[in-house]
Amino acid sequence: MSYELIAILMFSSMMLMLMTGQRVFAAIGFVAVVAALTLWGTGGSNIAFSAAMKVMKWYPLLTLPMFIFMGYILSESRIADDLYRMFHVWMGPINGGLAIGTIGLMVLISAINGLSVAGMAIGATIALPELLRRGYDKQMVTGVIQAGSSLGILVPPSVVLVLYAMIARQPVGQLWLAGVFPGLMMATLFVLYVVIRCRMQPHLGPALPAEERNVPKAEKYRLLLAGLLPLGIFFSMMIPFVNGWTSLVESSAIGAISATLAAALKRRLTWRVFETTIRNTLAISCMFLWIILAALGFGAVFDGLGAVRAIDGLFRENLGLGPWEILILMQLSYLLMGTFLDDTAMLVIVAPLYVPLVGALGFDLIWYGVLYTITCQIAYMTPPFGYNLFLMRAMAPPEISLGDIYRSITPFVLVMILGLLLVMVFPQIALWLPEYVYGK
Repeated sequence: MSYELIAILMFSSMMLMLMTGQRVFAAIGFVAVVAALTLWGTGGSNIAFSAAMKVMKWYPLLTLPMFIFMGYILSESRIADDLYRMFHVWMGPINGGLAIGTIGLMVLISAINGLSVAGMAIGATIALPELLRRGYDKQMVTGVIQAGSSLGILVPPSVVLVLYAMIARQPVGQLWLAGVFPGLMMATLFVLYVVIRCRMQPHLGPALPAEERNVPKAEKYRLLLAGLLPLGIFFSMMIPFVNGWTSLVESSAIGAISATLAAALKRRLTWRVFETTIRNTLAISCMFLWIILAALGFGAVFDGLGAVRAIDGLFRENLGLGPWEILILMQLSYLLMGTFLDDTAMLVIVAPLYVPLVGALGFDLIWYGVLYTITCQIAYMTPPFGYNLFLMRAMAPPEISLGDIYRSITPFVLVMILGLLLVMVFPQIALWLPEYVYGK
């Protein structure tokens, strides 16, 4: 059996296991172990050991539990509620203002967590009921929350970009900085869509009644200070890191400590909050570690088979495709896989194949990391099996049907495709900030 056929058999076996409902790390790891032992006998067991050693030696991976802890403690202590109250008061007087405030909430939640699930949970439980109660169109606000929550994997400190950095062997700091402007650009495009849509159809996002807008100035400024607290925590860890005063791990520790102190100062750091935060942090961190271990083993077998060279030969020699045509095909494959896989699973399955090929084609791997992440955002929201669609269905009130959720995301997917094209055509949107900071 040829190596190319073995690689195809491995990939198809893994996809089949995933479609049967197996856990991602179990499907990837099982196929990797069976293939290694079959191909190289007992010597194949060294692949798992080598993967474990590689994970243990990758120091920046310590940032994962820190950022996850920071996000959960801010969420469980209800500091995110203060954020929404701030946007409620300051943005309510204009048409679509609460929807715009919700997008702002999602950006800030992304900046303190790095996971899209946290933004989705907060948006669906805090913002969505308020927006519906105030007469906002259910399809528009459902789309706003799904689109806004997807920013969690692009805006730093993105956990997905940390994993990409490990696989692509690229600096995490540069990847985070590369995600800043594309993330803000995407949020701005969402806001522009809401503003234009609500100006054309004011009934979709009515302004708050006058009696609710009449909040004393002292109260408005108090809410502003309370709501900007998470932003202060974000800058407290990012400014030292960007200026080179602290390492990545030290900055993540500063963020975790700052979040804990903020919850304590607001007298919300109860034992229940702390226990829930620790349990969730441990569960998600362990899940990521198992996935990384399995993915490294799977990638090592593929490297041994020469699958990367085979794919390169297929695209460039057999099919005669150019670099941009190959890149577009890669992005389309992510969209396809995103209909039934989450971002982490897609990354660890195909990145070991795609990243070396992208480098061989002459593209910048920092820029490609941003492209991959934006494509994952789009795939999250693409019917029929987009990850975010079913997550929203599980959290949304009963009056929002699956059909409403499907219809709600169409304009936002188009906006995100526009954002993806802008970053592809103008790479400096992603590359200018890391080049400026690290070129000093």
